Amino acid sequence: MKRNTVVRAMHDVGLAAWFGGSLMGAVGLNGASGVVSDRNERLRVANSGWMRWKPVNALGIGLHLVGAVGLLGANSSRVAHQKGVGASTAVKGALTIAALAATAYSGALGTKLENAGDVPAESGVKPEKETPQDVAKAQQQLRVMQWVIPAVTGTLLVLTSLHGEQQRPGEVLRGVIRKTFTK
Repeated sequence: MKRNTVVRAMHDVGLAAWFGGSLMGAVGLNGASGVVSDRNERLRVANSGWMRWKPVNALGIGLHLVGAVGLLGANSSRVAHQKGVGASTAVKGALTIAALAATAYSGALGTKLENAGDVPAESGVKPEKETPQDVAKAQQQLRVMQWVIPAVTGTLLVLTSLHGEQQRPGEVLRGVIRKTFTK
């Protein structure tokens, strides 16, 4: 078997940044915005942090996608001939699309909050009574989405571990034999 260190590193490091950044943002950044003393600055502080993270996140996602395509090409024979690899690859593809959609939707919500300016808020994702209704709705949606992204990308990390296990020589042999004789 040929080594695919560069594309594997791109895949894994990109996914780690996507997962880790979204989880840190949900726990750290959005949570910390609630301790800003001026309630009219809380949303701006959270948005400022997310805007600083945005290019790094985009780079991580891009690295992950390039690495994923590279690994798919390098392992296309296993995907086609080893039982279980095609199914887990399809699930990874669907989850990647879901993570991209959740990230894009969260970005759109974040832009809406950024454009709101200085409005009263309990935190970056928690409105208070005086928060304008449209801003409060976006915050409530983002409060859910902040957990969707790390949940989906975390699941992708688990499936990446499964793919690593499926590459063990004994697993490849068993998978090819099972697929050959169960057609």
